[in-house]
Amino acid sequence: MQSKQWYLDAMSAERLWKISTGEGVKVAVIDSGVRATPSLKGNVLPGKDVTGAPGGAEDDYSGHGTTMAELIAGSGQGGGLKGLAPDAEIIPVRTTTGKELGKETGDSPAAIRAAADSDARIINMSFGSDFMSQAEKAAVKYASSKGKLLFAGVGNDAKTKNFVGYPAAYPQVVGVSAADRSGKVAKFSEFGEYVDLAAPGLDIPRWCDDTFRSYCDEGGGGTSAATAIASASAALVWSKHPDWTANQVLRVLIDTAGRDWPKDEPSDYLGYGLIRPARNVVKGEGKPGPADVDPITNKKTAGAGSDGGGSTPGASAPAGTPSQPGKGAASDGKETAVAERASGDDGSNLLWPVLGGLAAVVVIGGGATAAVRARRRA
Repeated sequence: MQSKQWYLDAMSAERLWKISTGEGVKVAVIDSGVRATPSLKGNVLPGKDVTGAPGGAEDDYSGHGTTMAELIAGSGQGGGLKGLAPDAEIIPVRTTTGKELGKETGDSPAAIRAAADSDARIINMSFGSDFMSQAEKAAVKYASSKGKLLFAGVGNDAKTKNFVGYPAAYPQVVGVSAADRSGKVAKFSEFGEYVDLAAPGLDIPRWCDDTFRSYCDEGGGGTSAATAIASASAALVWSKHPDWTANQVLRVLIDTAGRDWPKDEPSDYLGYGLIRPARNVVKGEGKPGPADVDPITNKKTAGAGSDGGGSTPGASAPAGTPSQPGKGAASDGKETAVAERASGDDGSNLLWPVLGGLAAVVVIGGGATAAVRARRRA
C-alpha cells in the first residue's frame, strides 16, 4: 500500500523522518475504533469507548478509525499503511459516526471530553455533521481550554449541499479540506470560512471494511484522510519542538502552508494553504510567536502550556458521518480549481502547486470574490 501513498514523496517524508517522526506526541483518534493492526503494533495506547455498544476502543466497527490511525502513525509493517508521523502514539476514542452500531449519533460530546482528558496533544476528528450541538460545542471549548490542538474534516458534500460542517466549524477547531496530488481542491470538499488548511485527500488507500482482510486503493480519501494527514503534520512539528503550545504549532503550520495569495485573505477552499511540515521540520521556517495567542484571531487563549499546547482556533462540525466521500466520489480525481505550481522551496520531491491569482477566480466562480473572513468567531 505504501507505493499508493503518493503524498509521502510529495511531502518529503523521507527527509522529514531524518529529523522528526512524531515521537513523544500522542494523538487521540475519535472515530469508529482503532484495531492494533501489524502497522500499528506498539503504537496504540489504551483508549475509551463512549458508545455503550459491545466491544471497546480497539474494536473498529467499520475500518475507518483504523485507517485514520495508520495514516497518522502506521509503521507500514505487514504491508500496511505508513503513517506520516510513524512514531506518534494513538489514543483511540470510539464514538458513533453513523448508524453502524444501530443507533443515531449523539455521543461525540462525551468522546471529545474523553480525548480532552487524555494525554493526547492532538485530537483528530475525521467525521462531521450538518448540525451544531450545544453539548458538542461546549466539549470542543473544554478540549481547547486543556491546550489541545483539534483537527476535523470539513465534509464531502460540496456538490450536493455544502452545509457548514461540525465540528470543523467550531471556533476552536482547525477545519481541513481535501486536495489532490497537484494541489487542487477536490470537487467534493466542502468550502466556506471554516476551512483553515488543506491536505492530501484523494486516492488515499484505506481498509475496505471491518473484516480487515484487504485495503482498497481506488476512490479513497476525502476530508477524513486529509484531517489525519494534517494531524500527523502537527505531530511532526510538535515532536521537534516539544515545548511549544498548540497555538505555536498551528501558527507555524499556517505560516509555512503552500499558497500564493495573501495570508490574511484565506481561501474558502484551501484556507491558509496546503500543509507542508517540511518547511519547518527540515528548513526551520515559520515563527512560533506567543504561546498564549490564537494565531488567527490574535486574541489571548486559555490553557496554553507545553504539556498540551494552547487553545487552538478553527472551524468544524458535530459528529455524524465519517468525512469520506461516497463510492466513486474521489475516484475520478476531478477538482474544482485550476492551480499553478509552487516553487518547491520546501524541499518537496513533487512540487505542490498552490491556488491563487487567476486560479482563485476559477475556483470561486459564480461571481463570488475571495473576501477576507472574520474567522473563529466565539
